[in-house]
Amino acid sequence: MSATPPRRPKGTIRLIEGKCIACGARCQSVCPSDAIEMNERGEPIIDLKRCTVCRKCVKECPVQAIEHYLTPEEQKQMAEFEAWKASVASQAPKKEPAAATASVPTSSPAPAWQGVWVFVEQVNGQAHEVSWELLGKGKTLAADLQVELAAFIIGDHIEHLASEAIGYGADKVYLVEHPSLKLYRTDPYVKATVQLVNKYKPEIVLMGATGLGRDLAGAVATQLKTGLTADCTSLSIDKEKRLLEQTRPAFGGNIMATILTEKHRPQMASVRPHVMPKPAYDKTRKGEIIRESIEINEEEIPTRVLEIITAEEKSKINIAGARILVSGGRGLAAKEHFALLEELASLIGGTVSGSRSAVDNGWIEQPRQVGQTGKTVHPKLYMACGISGAIQHLVGMQDSEYIIAINKDRTAPVFSVAHLGVVGDVFEIIPALIARIKESGAQVVQ
Repeated sequence: MSATPPRRPKGTIRLIEGKCIACGARCQSVCPSDAIEMNERGEPIIDLKRCTVCRKCVKECPVQAIEHYLTPEEQKQMAEFEAWKASVASQAPKKEPAAATASVPTSSPAPAWQGVWVFVEQVNGQAHEVSWELLGKGKTLAADLQVELAAFIIGDHIEHLASEAIGYGADKVYLVEHPSLKLYRTDPYVKATVQLVNKYKPEIVLMGATGLGRDLAGAVATQLKTGLTADCTSLSIDKEKRLLEQTRPAFGGNIMATILTEKHRPQMASVRPHVMPKPAYDKTRKGEIIRESIEINEEEIPTRVLEIITAEEKSKINIAGARILVSGGRGLAAKEHFALLEELASLIGGTVSGSRSAVDNGWIEQPRQVGQTGKTVHPKLYMACGISGAIQHLVGMQDSEYIIAINKDRTAPVFSVAHLGVVGDVFEIIPALIARIKESGAQVVQ
């Protein structure tokens, strides 16, 4: 057999016509060679002279609108190359195991890090929705790595959550129950998590970027001496290197950075609620429940939970669960102009929200903020009124089912993610829309 391999074709990267959904330039954000520019419709234009065919944009695209294309001749060359590679692998001489000697005893190698784990966050036996959302994404990551997906749950009297986790996609559930774990405290939860990870060695651990999750993830990563990427907006797998590609806003939200944990395990990432879609629940799924014990001395825990004080009902503004959001930004100019949005929202069954600039100016309360430092939302309808669309805002709303943007600046970035863009003055368009809705007597159907 020839020692010279057949040429491996490079191929090209191309956009599949009609599939791009203008998701907010995710492909451009991961391109290491600056080979992608976005047109006025928010679609990528690929500079083939700069493109190195690294295929990062192919992996990042949420709708597979970008592909690695091989001509029929290149496909033939690729088949020849793969056949040659398989032939070389089959003929490689196998190494004989080294003989053991009396003076140098042999030992079994440490088990490899393998598997994708999701932390199921719970309070009083009620799981946080982000846990199920992460199991949905974890299923995809585990399939790409060809490994099992597992959930781990920490608490007391929480066995009912194990069957829920299996129904949402977990193949295994690791359960740690102890009276001292009933309420969240950093030290015992870190101890339980580190004990599990050191024993079973998962290669990926995912947690929700909630108040509890952020506290636990940082402390666990420190104990395990591994990396942690917080507030990820996208997760994917480099199958060749078996690396978790963790994408999040960086440099104040001006770019999207993809971060790798190459030399340490596990690879840890946290994801905010409502960033990933929640999978369907399948009550017929079967899985394995593994119970783990833990020794905890209550006297060694430096904190006590004396009282739990819940927020006042009137302050519970849950824009993350709203089906329709009418959102205002700097273009509204003043607090009193948000009354327009309130009127429109009441007519269409929606909730008013806003951008960070609206919150910073005191025009709207912080719990209503959408974006990187606010809430990530997934409504059926998102109306962006007078919002230019800084990347910090886009990462919080770009996965809404339908986006309508109203802005007098036709170059505003928000139009790159909008399904319908209206170029005009919000103070003319919104009153006209309100009048038309009232005139028609339309009823809201949600």
